[in-house]
Amino acid sequence: MPSKRLSVVVTRRLPEVVETRMKELFDVELREDDTPMSKREIVEAMQRADVLVPTITDTIDGGMLGQAGERLKLIASYGAGVDHIDVQTARQRGILVSNTPDVLTDDTADMAIALIIGLKRRLVEGVRMVQDGGWDGWAPTGMLGHRVAGKRLGILGMGRIGQAVAKRARAFGMQIHYHNRRRLHRDIEESLEATYWESLDQMISRVDILSVNCPHTPATFHLVNARRLKLMKPTSVIVNTSRGEVIDEAALTRALRAGEIAGAALDVYEKGQMVNPRLADLPNVILLPHMGSATEEGRIEMGEKVIINIKTFEDGHRPPDQVVPSML
Repeated sequence: MPSKRLSVVVTRRLPEVVETRMKELFDVELREDDTPMSKREIVEAMQRADVLVPTITDTIDGGMLGQAGERLKLIASYGAGVDHIDVQTARQRGILVSNTPDVLTDDTADMAIALIIGLKRRLVEGVRMVQDGGWDGWAPTGMLGHRVAGKRLGILGMGRIGQAVAKRARAFGMQIHYHNRRRLHRDIEESLEATYWESLDQMISRVDILSVNCPHTPATFHLVNARRLKLMKPTSVIVNTSRGEVIDEAALTRALRAGEIAGAALDVYEKGQMVNPRLADLPNVILLPHMGSATEEGRIEMGEKVIINIKTFEDGHRPPDQVVPSML
């Protein structure tokens, strides 16, 4: 056993197998309960650790990094997104940042498809009806939904997850349309039978389902705003398994309540776990507690990536999943 091991602080409870492996490799400080750390607790953790392992619920801004001191050398984030970390300031202070990409693609894509089908077939409404004792038996016109086969699916953000959603949607007979910062290679377009739209406005006005699969950046904040929601067909629905800030949630609530669109399914919200109560009251809405990537397999793989990033750094090499400002 080495005489001096890296000091690692973990901000939230992780799967037991991940915590155990960290304990074997590092001088690790684990969280006793699963409550988020306060800003002060995170700053104090950064002051006493070589490595901080935060999650997407831990905001680490420039002011906090300015108080970190000289010991902290790596922020090995447990999660794919890094918009909760001021990566630029971290870099200026000589602190590396890493994340855990590529392990949640299938889990998130599965959830997007589940939400699409759930909306179009009114699954949650049906569950509530039975559980609340309001079901009087089968009827020819009872709880009519819509087929997904033949519907136009518009994918906003055609990265790994967007493409995984497209592959699944094709199996259900949906027609794939997409808007992306850059057009995909022709071979990928042909394999997905996907139609590219340079204009998001033009795509949104034509699709039956809009799936949000792009990251949150300054350029995508409120990309789906009140003006664009008015372009959607009144029979269309919107699904978001990406980042809540991409959609103007207040505008979405107004559009749903006015019947300007037919439904929405959200796994993420603009203000974290704070859900607009006017949105939650609507029957044509599915709201989930950010569980799109919540599989045991996925969470363990995330932890394994964190460990690899820390161990590689400890060995004097660049973490394989290092994030730099130019990537954002």
